[in-house]
Amino acid sequence: MSKEYRISVIPGDGTGPEVITEGIKIIETVADKCGFICKFTHYDIGGERYKETGEILPDKVLESLALSDAIYLGAIGHPDIKPGILEKGILLKLRFHFDQYINLRPIKLYEGVNTPLKGKGPEDIDFIVVRENTEGLYVGAGGCLKRGTGDEVAIQESINTRKGVERCIRYAFEYCRKRNKTKRLTLCGKTNVLTFAFDLWERAFNEVAKEYPDIETDYAHVDAICMWMVKNPEWFDVIVTDNMFGDIITDLAAIIQGGMGIAAGGNINPYGVSMFEPIGGSAPKYTGKQVINPIAAILAAKLMLETLGENKAASLIEGAVTKVLRDDLKDVAAGKMGFTTKEVGDLVSEYIKGESNHV
Repeated sequence: MSKEYRISVIPGDGTGPEVITEGIKIIETVADKCGFICKFTHYDIGGERYKETGEILPDKVLESLALSDAIYLGAIGHPDIKPGILEKGILLKLRFHFDQYINLRPIKLYEGVNTPLKGKGPEDIDFIVVRENTEGLYVGAGGCLKRGTGDEVAIQESINTRKGVERCIRYAFEYCRKRNKTKRLTLCGKTNVLTFAFDLWERAFNEVAKEYPDIETDYAHVDAICMWMVKNPEWFDVIVTDNMFGDIITDLAAIIQGGMGIAAGGNINPYGVSMFEPIGGSAPKYTGKQVINPIAAILAAKLMLETLGENKAASLIEGAVTKVLRDDLKDVAAGKMGFTTKEVGDLVSEYIKGESNHV
């Protein structure tokens, strides 16, 4: 009997539904080839629903999503809605509700994709960022006093718990061991200034490291990470860091891998429901024009299947994406690919169908 997965789909706003359609196409193609079944349930969550009903993410939807094996998310962001409302009400709410405490961001430069880093190629840019995803500055702790006056005070607190920090670090060590490349894990922090939070991070990191003698460890301040990521990206294998620093350095990393059009990520609860998404925004000005690159959404699908344990399927997607980026696309930027969004999805699908069982 074929294995069956329940995938909840939130296509989102703008061009989100267009790229998610292609991602689903690829999942169905690879599922058929590898002998498993994915059943998709779509949810109308995003800017248009909020405008029409005032609802962002109702509890009944959360209850339904909890029955999923994974969540596949498009892009959130609507030009008519103030920034922060949908992001907090959907993205952050899902991460916190399902305790998706790991944000996993593969950073890989594919052959045929341009990087702004002179003299660097695919052999130099291939690392992982493990970002703590449910603590830090993003928990919303703090407040505002005397708002709108000359005496206004705004406080935003970074919350770091031993449990939250250690489980993120331990996940990073395990991932580094499983990845089995240079087996080097780098802690990214700011111990010289953020002496409370990153003292906790550094102590937990060093204590957990004793359980992984096969993993080489090092530490770098976040500002040094930013410089070295540009100058010597080949130094990195796996980086682990807190929520805010992870948010920042992964955007820099996305640019050196070729741009948001091919950047994908996972919001992971290793023991619960995880969520996978392309990193680029909703790009509302391109809605309906079929010019957005769906590769990021397809790589998010690959990461989802890999996390579900369907490694052969993930490998097939990786191989097909590699061929399309190397042999077919003129550019990865919107409107410059030489193909429509749908046509790129078709290319990936056809490559998968043509693959033998040996990848």
